[in-house]
This record gives sequence, C-alpha cells and structure tokens, in this order.
Amino acid sequence: MANGGDDWQTWLDRHGAALVLLARQIVSSRADAEDVVQDAFIRFWRSRSAVADPVAYLFACVKHCALDWQRGRRRQARREEQAARPEAEPMFMGALESNERQSAIEGALRELPGEQAEVLILKIWGELTFPQIAEALDIPPNTAASRYRYAIAKLREMLAEEPIR
Repeated sequence: MANGGDDWQTWLDRHGAALVLLARQIVSSRADAEDVVQDAFIRFWRSRSAVADPVAYLFACVKHCALDWQRGRRRQARREEQAARPEAEPMFMGALESNERQSAIEGALRELPGEQAEVLILKIWGELTFPQIAEALDIPPNTAASRYRYAIAKLREMLAEEPIR
C-alpha cells in the first residue's frame, strides 16, 4: 500500500497533523478536530484496501466526518435551545499559541473561503497532488489547482498586511 504500508501508526504519523488542520477548518475546536480525525481514521482504516487512492480517501473521510460532526452539533444545539431557557453566552477560551506567526496564518486560513482553505491544506500540509485533491473533494483537478492559486494569493495579501513584531 502506498504511503506507509499497513501500519496504522505510520499513516497517522505521516498525515495526522494535516488531517487535524483540515478538520479544524470545519469544527470549532482543536479537541473536536482530533475527535473527528479519530473517527475518520477508523472509517478509513476499515475500507482503505478497497479504494484506488488511499491517501485521497483518508482526507475525504476527514472532511465528511467533520461535516457530519458539524451537522450533529447544530441539531444538538437546536434541541438544547428548545429544551432550555437561554443562558448567557459561554466564555470561549482557546489555547494560547506560542508562535504569533502560526496564529496569524491560522487566522488567515479561517478567513479564506472554505473551498480554498481545504485545497490549500490538502496541498501544503497533506502533500497531496492536484489529482488526489480532486478525488478527495470530488472536483476536477483544474478546479483544485485554481482554488490553490487563489488561496495562496489571498493569504499573501492578508499576511502582508500583518504587522511584524
């Protein structure tokens, strides 16, 4: 099998960070993204031998699991809202980032259109080819390439305006 054989730890070591980053673009926290990746990885692992491109399929599993998670959270929120009285807004505390530039990049990624961010993550952090990205996202390879170019241009624009400290 390409990209790591049949050892799940090798697969996770190779692709884990990019998978979490992809899931983080869809779900609200890093912990939720890690849960999504775990669920997606189990789904992937069970059927990996039946697909033509396992790496692309792995990223597709993460995207689909993240979207499923997001829909489930929305349904849960609606049920809770209907069942409970409104409360004050919860205090949202994210993990403090030690690297300011990393924080700026992650913030800029969140400002990109979702389709562009997905392609950028798959290309840079996932190290997928445009044909693999196309398969993972069910789009033509040329669309993947153009979304990547637009994302890079937008990131350059956003990060150039970022003050250097």
